[in-house]
Amino acid sequence: MSMSIALLILFLVFMFLGVPIAVSLGAASVICMVTMSDLPLSMAAQSMFTSMNSFIMVAVPLFILCGSLMDEGGVAEKIYDLAEAMVGWIYGGLGHVSVVVNMLFAGMSGSSVAAIASIGKMSINALHRKGYPKEYATAINLSGSMLASVIPPSILMINAAATANVSIGQALLAGLIPGVIIGVVFMIYNFVYCKKHDIGDRTPFEVKRLSKAFVSAIPALLTPVILLGGVYTGFYTPTEGAAIAVIYTILVSIYIYKDLKWKDIPRIICKNARSTGTILFVAIAAKPASLLFELDGLPSAVANMITGISSNRIVIMFILYAFLICVGMFMDATAAIFILVPILLPAVQAVGVSPLFFVVFLVITLSFGLITPPVGVCLYAAQNVTDLPLEKIIKASIPWIALIAIALCIFIIFPGIITTPVKIDIRKLNQEEEL
Repeated sequence: MSMSIALLILFLVFMFLGVPIAVSLGAASVICMVTMSDLPLSMAAQSMFTSMNSFIMVAVPLFILCGSLMDEGGVAEKIYDLAEAMVGWIYGGLGHVSVVVNMLFAGMSGSSVAAIASIGKMSINALHRKGYPKEYATAINLSGSMLASVIPPSILMINAAATANVSIGQALLAGLIPGVIIGVVFMIYNFVYCKKHDIGDRTPFEVKRLSKAFVSAIPALLTPVILLGGVYTGFYTPTEGAAIAVIYTILVSIYIYKDLKWKDIPRIICKNARSTGTILFVAIAAKPASLLFELDGLPSAVANMITGISSNRIVIMFILYAFLICVGMFMDATAAIFILVPILLPAVQAVGVSPLFFVVFLVITLSFGLITPPVGVCLYAAQNVTDLPLEKIIKASIPWIALIAIALCIFIIFPGIITTPVKIDIRKLNQEEEL
């Protein structure tokens, strides 16, 4: 245990000194490997190479690229028009539109940052013009952007499932229901808030307008269908699906929506190289750390410690809930996934928690960190979009964060909300195979 503790302390020290997370983790691992273990230094390099020698990891940069292509390819506008035609007539109209458009865009981009940077900017300005307080407009879009980390094809969910050796297709499917539930809760709160404060607008419901918006959005809506349909049916892998989605999005953006040109593609790819490199660098650096944790017996020690506290699944999950929220607030979600999954998974399995449930729960909980200080990247993106003081955005976001927290408590008590749809889907596939 001493080596694991030393590694974690070194990692935190480096991180608080301002060293990048991936470098902090890699340096701490190498120092501990050299000074506190008998492993040759070559094991660090070998483990790093092994982490990247994975077909699944190729899906991550492809999903990021797909989200950027949608952002610049006119997809966001079509989705927004469709959402407005669908729910704009309900009291609190554009507030509901913001939630729905974030849910739809989540099913395409897989990136919360992409959601707030593209959909968020458009939606906040539209809400403010219609009389919604700017802080409220920002809060609803900031909270809605988190759904992109839950609703498939979530990049965080792919990373977590791959690390936990859980079926990526099942993990993506399992994230759909809680994502939709949280979105519906947001809409209910928006309705009550707008009623209470007598704000908001409503656009008349028109079948003709809805039909026109739907037809225009069909090419965009087919993206998640093509991507996820093939993965769920087993027709192709998540990585192959991501590649197909990228090609499809390029063709739609250039030849149908005509908002992109072929000459724009190299620029978009180069722009995404940085964010992709950051994620993969963290994954590489986390592998030697995981190796040392396993060698030191940290996963089994944590499992024994947790089961020693209580054998009750609900009690253990609430303890982890509080722990993960704290971690998500101070650590990048991607790094936290690569570090914590190998440590915590044996512990939760020991008290009867499904690995699939744990993966989805972990991703949702760590996603808090995207919209909360001090490292909330979506929070700072929202500030850049609106130029509002950070404290005003945080204050306005508190009710929305509370709603997510309550939803997670419900998921802990009733885990079947997450796992049952996947079980039904698996049974259906098995029956089809038997036939």
